[in-house]
Amino acid sequence: MNNEIEMLHPLVLNVGYAVHNADWNWTDVRSPFMRIYYVTGGSARVQLPDGIIELKPHHLYFIPSFTTHSYICDSYFSLYYIHLYEDNQGGHSLLDDWVLPNEISACEHDLDLVKKLCEINPFMKLPESNPDSYDNNPMLMKSLMVNKSRAVYDKVESRGIVYILLSRFLKHAAAAESVKDERIERVLDYIRNHIYENISVRHLAASVFLSEDHFIKLFKQEMCSTPLQYINSKKIEKAQLLLVTENVSVKNIAYRLSFDDYSYFCRIFKKIAGVTPNEYRFTVK
Repeated sequence: MNNEIEMLHPLVLNVGYAVHNADWNWTDVRSPFMRIYYVTGGSARVQLPDGIIELKPHHLYFIPSFTTHSYICDSYFSLYYIHLYEDNQGGHSLLDDWVLPNEISACEHDLDLVKKLCEINPFMKLPESNPDSYDNNPMLMKSLMVNKSRAVYDKVESRGIVYILLSRFLKHAAAAESVKDERIERVLDYIRNHIYENISVRHLAASVFLSEDHFIKLFKQEMCSTPLQYINSKKIEKAQLLLVTENVSVKNIAYRLSFDDYSYFCRIFKKIAGVTPNEYRFTVK
């Protein structure tokens, strides 16, 4: 497991303060970026795959990218929100190695840090809280362009604050995808670091000195999926991110991820994401 800080490249997409009165209710939100919330007052809930979390004042909350969740709010509720995009061209992030807690108590100066992040990024406030209004290709592209065009001192200060906030969660994080077999651990690391390449099951088996049949059986025991299913799921996840953050054609993205057969890429994408690549690009939320 690689813990190099150089593998962590968070960019601020949106940051701001919001007050709600029973109007923070959105279902089945699944975004290509991560969220951090600092709750200041009232009450609300977030439904995650593992259950419902009650949001409490003076606590920090983390929702990973590509995590389906819903918001439930039937009274007054106020919070600071931070949306972060992992700007990693290598295919692997430090955060891939860890499972961060969804909820932690805020430290003494965290609210000041969040307020400062809002102060130096006033133009990154959301116009409205409906995910449909900001979680799509045009708006994400605009947010990324605004971020990258900022003064270098703002970028450094913003990233420093984000690092501190993420460190709060990392302090309580657990190792991700912990597997018993060291050979499978090495294979997972290889897949993460070569996601843009053509990864064959035969090559993976040979790299850990196993027959292909034995390797597939062992991998399925550890990961509850076949190697090919796992590789495709990680490639499609990367494709989803590229579709909403880069202004390139779907075919270009397919080829970049080493899908030689474009129609096969589209079939796999729809099977995993539930929609076609083009539909995903403009309807993601």
